[in-house]
Formats: sequence, C-alpha cells, structure tokens
Amino acid sequence: MNKIRIRLIILVLSLIGVISLMTLTINGEVKNINSLSENYKDKLIRFHVIANSDSDEDQELKLKVRDAVIEYLQPKLSKSKNISQSEEIIKNEYDQIEKISENIIKENGYTYDIKVGIEYSNFPTKQYSSVVLPAGEYKALKIVIGEGTGKNWWCVMFPPLCFIDEENGVIDKATDEKLKEVLTEEEYNLITHKTKEEVSRVEVKFKIAEIIDSILKN
Repeated sequence: MNKIRIRLIILVLSLIGVISLMTLTINGEVKNINSLSENYKDKLIRFHVIANSDSDEDQELKLKVRDAVIEYLQPKLSKSKNISQSEEIIKNEYDQIEKISENIIKENGYTYDIKVGIEYSNFPTKQYSSVVLPAGEYKALKIVIGEGTGKNWWCVMFPPLCFIDEENGVIDKATDEKLKEVLTEEEYNLITHKTKEEVSRVEVKFKIAEIIDSILKN
C-alpha cells in the first residue's frame, strides 16, 4: 500500500509540475503576443461591415456593399505609406462611401440607412491566407447597414488583405511588401507564415491566447 501511495504522490506531483510548466509557457506566449499586438495593431486599418439582419437577402446585400466599397477604396489606398495617410484618405471619402453604399442598397430594392465611420472594434483571431491576426481591438472603417443586427464581415483595408489568393494560401507580393514596410521584422514574423502547417499552429496558439486573455480580464 505504501508503494502505491508513493507512486500516486509522485504521479500527482509530476502532473502538477507539467501543468505548471505549461501554464508558465502559455502565459509567456500570451504576454509576448499581447506585447507585439499592441504595437502593430496601431499600424493596420480593418474593414467592418454589419448587415441589417441575418436574412439571406440582407447578408447578400452586405457582401455587395463590401465589394463596391473595396473596389473604390483599394486603388486610393495602394499608394499610402502608413495608417495615418490611409485614415486621412478614408475620412476624405466618407461622403462617397455613403453614396456608393446607398446606391447599392437602392439598386437592390431596399431603403436602409447607412452609418460610416472609423472607430475601434473588437475582432476575433482571424486567418487571411498566410497571415493570422490575433484577437483584440483594431481601428476599423465600419459600415453599419440599417439596424445593424446581422452577422458582420471583416478584413484588413490597409495593408490590403481584403482580396488575397486563398486558393494557394499566400498573400500576393505587393501586399507582402506593404506589410514589411509598415511592420517591424518581429511584428511581421508574428503574423505571417509560409506553410499551411505553420498557419494552423499559430492560429491555434492565438486562439488559446484569446481564451486565456478573456479569462484573465473577467
């Protein structure tokens, strides 16, 4: 009996040691991700479109508004060097963005109001091809259609990650170069990965960090 108890004690202590080591490792990863994220989040502008409702028609309308706004803004943002320039470009285009959105809505037989503005919004961990962004608050161009109670859609407006090569799992060269321009090497390496396996691993890591961070805040 004593030998069994000793073995159980050793097993329990070993498990406690393993769990403690894992906790320290994960906490270290979370702190590292959060530290780097706070820096690069202020270098990106995301795009957030919220549908009037979750009906199929409203969701389809949301995507049409999305496509029209991206088609209009992307050429204007392509020459931007940083988030300040991009934000200024977008703010100067508020009226045109509203007009484009309203036209799409009217063409599809609706009379929904449109709200356009740049503000901080919470985003979950999200993969864009070979880029994975941790969860958190990001500055975003936000378009709310009608009541804005439907599912939303998001991407990165600057640097441009809204339309990328999903089939091959890589971002195009121009977008990759733009990311390198606006991010430090450490920030770039945190969110960009060259293989599907690396993308999957880091996405899981970011989601774990997202869960732990949420627990610590509550």
